Amino acid sequence: MTAIQKLLSEVGTVDAVGVEERVAKFTTRSLKKGAKLFGLNLAVTMIDLTTLEGKDTPGKVESLCRKALRPMDREDVPATAAVCVYPSMVRHAKKIVSGTSVKVASVATAFPSGQAPLKTRLEEVRTAVEDGADEIDMVINRGAFLCGELDLVQDEIGKVREACGAATLKVILETSELETYDNIRAASFLAMRVLRDGDFIKTSTGKTSANATLGNNQVMIEAIRDFYLATGVEIAMKPAGGIRSAKQALQFLVAVKETLGDAWLSNTRYRFGASSLLNDLLRQLEAQRTGAYQAPYAFSDATEGY
Repeated sequence: MTAIQKLLSEVGTVDAVGVEERVAKFTTRSLKKGAKLFGLNLAVTMIDLTTLEGKDTPGKVESLCRKALRPMDREDVPATAAVCVYPSMVRHAKKIVSGTSVKVASVATAFPSGQAPLKTRLEEVRTAVEDGADEIDMVINRGAFLCGELDLVQDEIGKVREACGAATLKVILETSELETYDNIRAASFLAMRVLRDGDFIKTSTGKTSANATLGNNQVMIEAIRDFYLATGVEIAMKPAGGIRSAKQALQFLVAVKETLGDAWLSNTRYRFGASSLLNDLLRQLEAQRTGAYQAPYAFSDATEGY
C-alpha cells in the first residue's frame, strides 16, 4: 500500500461518477432576481483581485487596489475581498488599502512551481508578512506528493504556517497536476491537518492549462465538510483560475450552499481567484439595475486573465 493509498484508507476515496453527476445538477439551478442579485454582490465580495506578471509595477498595483476598493462608481457595489500580488509588491498595495476591508494577499514559496529550497520559500513568506501581507498563498511540492513523500509535504506546509504568524494561509494544491480526484482529496486532508481555523485550501495557481472546475471544487468542499464534522475546524476554500463568468460563479456558490451551508457563504470562508470574473459580475449587476447589458469594455480593466 502506497502512502497516498494509506491516507485514503483513513479519509475515504472519491466516487468520481457521483461527483460529476452532482456538479452537473448545479449547472441547472435557476436563480430568480432577488437571489441572483444577492449572489452577484456576494461573489464580488469574494474576489481576490490579482496581478501576477513579470511586468507588474507599483502603478499597476495601485490601479488594482483602487478597483478592489471601488469596483464601479456605485455605492451599492461592495469592495472585493483582497488584492493578490507578488511579495515585492506587497508594500505598495498595503499603502493603498491599509485601514480598509480589502486584504493584501501575496503568493509565495516560489510560486507557481514551488521548486526552490525550503529555506528560500520560508524567507519569502516572512518578508511578505513583514511588508504587510494579511494572507499568503503557498504552493505545495506536487512532485513530492506524487512520489508519496507525504510527511515531507505536510512538514513543509506546517513550517509555512508557522512562518505566516497571524497571517491567513492559503494552500494551493494545483489540482490539474494531482491527476485524480482521490489525490485531490488526499492532498486536501494532508493540508487541513496542519492548518488553522480560517485558513484555506485552494485549487490552482491559475498558471496551468487546467484550473478550477466544479468537479475539483466539489471534491475539496466535501473534504472540508468531512474534516469539519470530524474536528470542528472550519477550513475555507478558494477555487482559482478559469472562472470568468457570473454564471459560473453562481454555480460555484450553489455548490457551496448545498454542500457546506450558509456559514461558508462569506469571504472569510470562500474566495474566487478570478480577476477577469469581476467585470462580468459588474456587467450583470448593471443589467439587474437598468435592464440593459453594457458592452464588456464599458468597465475598466485593472488587470487581465487569472
